[in-house]
Amino acid sequence: MTVFEELKARGLLAQLTDEEEIKELINNGRATFYIGFDPTADSLHVGHFMALCLMKRLQMAGNKPIALIGGGTGMIGDPSGRSDLRTMMTKETIEHNCECFKRQMSRFIEFGEEEHSMEQEHSKALMVNNADWLMNLNYIEFIRDVGVHFSVNRMLTAECYKQRMEKGLSFLEFNYMIMQSYDFLKLYEEYGCNMQFGGDDQWSNMLGGTELIRRKLGKDAYAMTITLLLNSEGKKMGKTQKGAVWLDPNKTSPFEFYQYWRNVADADVLKCMRMLTFLPIEQIDEMDKWEGSQLNQAKEILAFELTKLVHGEEEAQAAQESARSIFSGNLFSGQGGADMPTATLTEEDLTDGTIDILGILVKSGLTTSRSEARRAVEQGGVAVDNEKISDIKTVYHPEQLAGNGIVVRRGKKNYKRVNMK
Repeated sequence: MTVFEELKARGLLAQLTDEEEIKELINNGRATFYIGFDPTADSLHVGHFMALCLMKRLQMAGNKPIALIGGGTGMIGDPSGRSDLRTMMTKETIEHNCECFKRQMSRFIEFGEEEHSMEQEHSKALMVNNADWLMNLNYIEFIRDVGVHFSVNRMLTAECYKQRMEKGLSFLEFNYMIMQSYDFLKLYEEYGCNMQFGGDDQWSNMLGGTELIRRKLGKDAYAMTITLLLNSEGKKMGKTQKGAVWLDPNKTSPFEFYQYWRNVADADVLKCMRMLTFLPIEQIDEMDKWEGSQLNQAKEILAFELTKLVHGEEEAQAAQESARSIFSGNLFSGQGGADMPTATLTEEDLTDGTIDILGILVKSGLTTSRSEARRAVEQGGVAVDNEKISDIKTVYHPEQLAGNGIVVRRGKKNYKRVNMK
């Protein structure tokens, strides 16, 4: 199976400008492609996962990835899929976020030397920051040289602007498509970048880039979008009640990351396995026949493979053992759950030398308020060391929280180990 056929079989392909040419380039390792990442946080998240896995697959086939960090476009913010204006970031914040991105990306793709040149080993990845060319542009020269090639009427029909048009699209954001298109032109000129890949919501911006290269240079460049990672209800995956599922272990622990994938819906597990893991497609196809308890096994495989990709095999193993301890109830006295997220209390959290169950639920982050904690207890949704708690006045002394402490569960899937400093 060629790399293109595999991308198709895994359900990754959405829209392509020229399927035959793209197939020819990536199957023969002749694609130098880029994917853009705006540094809006100090960590990548599950929403970036598809792009990282695609970069890895294509690099393994001999193609050259360019990770374009939007240090310049990040000063504006991509309006795609947004109903409001993004928060402005300082240059220092953007630079810090870029460094964090590179560390995380290095788990997926192999970067070359810092000195970027086309003479590097072909498939070694580059990281490039578009601040290098966007921050020093002369505005008059730019709109004369680049802006002249864009039709406002056509831009206003772009999908990426539709939501913003309802509430008011600022001229600042309106520039985003032109700037992203200019990125593609610069990468084509500097590094021979002949393809852009991205999420399906980026299609309009990507077409702008291929058109600009054709108009300015008379050359062909290509664009391909990958399927957005949606669950069976049509919602974007990678969100929890607490927010995004991050790749940074300090923001989302390996255990929480594992648990997110372990708890995906039955209808989504094989789709996620095809799109995100590197297991042979034939092995995944065999799992199509699985049902009942076998689907839980498939979820374990999915969670382990993805946690290994992001955090390494050792962390994946620890997370899996902790999760199995939860399902077996073997969580007491340090027998399991070593990788479980832990909330450590101090004496300041105690009242008259103790803390009640409502306080523990709030301090551990399992609830956001005492009233929410009270409802959880009264509805029978709270357990400590696998014993259901029904009395909201239940209290705990420091000695009970010493060492490995206690394991507090809210609902079926939310666990925290709580101990004393």
